[in-house]
Amino acid sequence: MGESSVPHRRRRAREIALQLIYELDLRPDLAADEAIEMFPWGAEPKDVIEYAKALVSGVSKHVDDIDAMLREHIVGWRTERMVAVDRASIRLALFEGLIGRKVPIAVAISEAVELTKMFGTVESGSFVNGALGRIVRSLHADTNETE
Repeated sequence: MGESSVPHRRRRAREIALQLIYELDLRPDLAADEAIEMFPWGAEPKDVIEYAKALVSGVSKHVDDIDAMLREHIVGWRTERMVAVDRASIRLALFEGLIGRKVPIAVAISEAVELTKMFGTVESGSFVNGALGRIVRSLHADTNETE
């Protein structure tokens, strides 16, 4: 795989992960492993599949911690009242950038905004950007206070 295809493949993996996280959100009876198994992977490259699986599994394992971050830092928005795609995108970004530390948080936020522009509502991109920015600023402020 060439260097120039890495961002494209990561984007594709995030698109798939977002779809699976969305599905898991709407079908709480479905386990992450089951959703991954049922996904029509087709001819997706192995690295895309592996990264998407890692993201979905990570979000699934940490969803309670991620939602606790949302509740703590996003005043006036209960997670269950958010647009489902926005919620899935925020969960994905918080896992990928903060919990899993797979990419810098700025990259995770940027990718989340782009995904929600593709799959969400007209307001999704700005909502997700604002919500993630607020969480990151708040966590950064909390870290500075304890040092």
